[in-house]
Amino acid sequence: MTAIYVDADACPVKDEVIRVAERHGVTVHIVSNGGIRPYREAFVKTVIVPHGPDIADDWIAGRAGIGDVVITADIPLAARCLENKAHVLNHTGKPFEAASIGMRMAMRDLNAHLRETGEISGYNPGFTPNDRSQFLNMLENTVRAARLSESGKTG
Repeated sequence: MTAIYVDADACPVKDEVIRVAERHGVTVHIVSNGGIRPYREAFVKTVIVPHGPDIADDWIAGRAGIGDVVITADIPLAARCLENKAHVLNHTGKPFEAASIGMRMAMRDLNAHLRETGEISGYNPGFTPNDRSQFLNMLENTVRAARLSESGKTG
């Protein structure tokens, strides 16, 4: 059954995910290493993992697969989930795709290097109302596609 996994640390669209999940009757796993308020909705599972590098990522990647949707800005986590055939979106609604994830990883590493050497400064642009709207639209479409693809699950 389709589930949505949210890499919740610094995710600005948790409430939007919950609205879409409720409309489609799917479970949401809000995964963090702390600081997340529990949700009242029975279909929302708050998962608190221990502190440590990549523990939340490991939890998500170990569960997300065909028919599931993952929300993350973490490119390495996106790559792992794509390997498991999950649908992956970032918080602006831009999908991660298997055909382009290698280039996104390379650009991430290049930008990190350029920031470290002082060649560039800053990170990502601010989150806008248009980003939120685009995210909602893409999540709606992605959940529909994921529910169709889950019929291909085995086991």
